[in-house]
Amino acid sequence: MHIVLIEPEIPGNTGNIARLCAGTGIELHLVRPLGFSTDDKHLKRAGLDYWPLVKVHYHDSFEEVQERYVGHNFYFLSTKAPRSYTEVRYTMDDMLVFGKESA
Repeated sequence: MHIVLIEPEIPGNTGNIARLCAGTGIELHLVRPLGFSTDDKHLKRAGLDYWPLVKVHYHDSFEEVQERYVGHNFYFLSTKAPRSYTEVRYTMDDMLVFGKESA
């Protein structure tokens, strides 16, 4: 399974998702621009010492993600979605997509 964060802005939110990914083996995709730095110094300051346990992919656009993962199911998560996330039968190759926090 994959989690895609499009232009994440808040390091703490990304850190919480990265912790989930580290514990479950879910791959994390970060789509630039990021609202924070992921260099080692900044990660340590944020307390993300588990970052090396996360399989992180960096992308310059969401279109790049879509092109690279053709054939995968993309689920776009939103508070305005017409159906609940609990109504879906997920597979191991599915992409769960979250937009940036301010939009």
